[in-house]
Amino acid sequence: MLAHLPVDTNWTFDPLQIVPTVVLAVLYARRVRTLRARGIAVPVWRIALFATGIAILLVALVSPVHALGERLFSFHMLQHVLLGDLAPLALLAGLSGPILRPALAFLHRLRFLANPLVALPLWAVNLYAWHLPYLYDAAVRHDSVHALEHLCFFIAGTIMWLPVLETLPAPEWFGTGAKIGYIAVVRAVETVLGNIFFWAGAPFYAVYETKDARHVAVGALEPKFYRQLVDLLELDVEAPGPHLQTGLEFECRASAGRRASTTAVPLGRQDLRQDDRRAK
Repeated sequence: MLAHLPVDTNWTFDPLQIVPTVVLAVLYARRVRTLRARGIAVPVWRIALFATGIAILLVALVSPVHALGERLFSFHMLQHVLLGDLAPLALLAGLSGPILRPALAFLHRLRFLANPLVALPLWAVNLYAWHLPYLYDAAVRHDSVHALEHLCFFIAGTIMWLPVLETLPAPEWFGTGAKIGYIAVVRAVETVLGNIFFWAGAPFYAVYETKDARHVAVGALEPKFYRQLVDLLELDVEAPGPHLQTGLEFECRASAGRRASTTAVPLGRQDLRQDDRRAK
């Protein structure tokens, strides 16, 4: 028994998020053209990496990933990975000293951000803060807060990668071995957050509750991993009973007026298991 939720594959054109991305691409292209006119060649691989970063940003902000991120927890998390990890990595890798020279006077003041002892805590605090229920729900419900969330993830991701790529000079002691350890810590921090979601129960956020506030719309939470959820809760989905209810009206509170019929389960793990035993 799989959860069903209408898939929103619309493309999103939000000027608040698209315009900065386009401006960034235009500024980079102008700088590359200026350097070429002066006889300074920018490696093709750097241009390709920067273009890849811009493409990743557009996938996260314009493609159906954005629309799905407002309905499905999994795609919202995918957005965070694209905006706060992959895009900053590709964009920073596309930069070089000559490209950044006009901004070096300003960037020199930000050199402290390339210290891993500064970058890592700032990134981690941002990551966990935006996944607190209050901020997460606000981001899903309000476009302006959602745009701010995306900006914060992008900036934090950029800061996180600074010591590794040394776009700004990192401390002398931060060599290859230290960088590998740094990346391992970053992934460990992300893994801890993922485990919090997995073991905390569902829903973690109010926007994924059904209208009666007593059930979680599994289709909205994670349709792809519905079977894993059922196995974790030790439910027998083939047996009739109150542990699974289909056809409950679900309205994502972030999308007023859009309803879907989806499989739902009662809130509370103990109640789930007790209902399942009664059904058997």
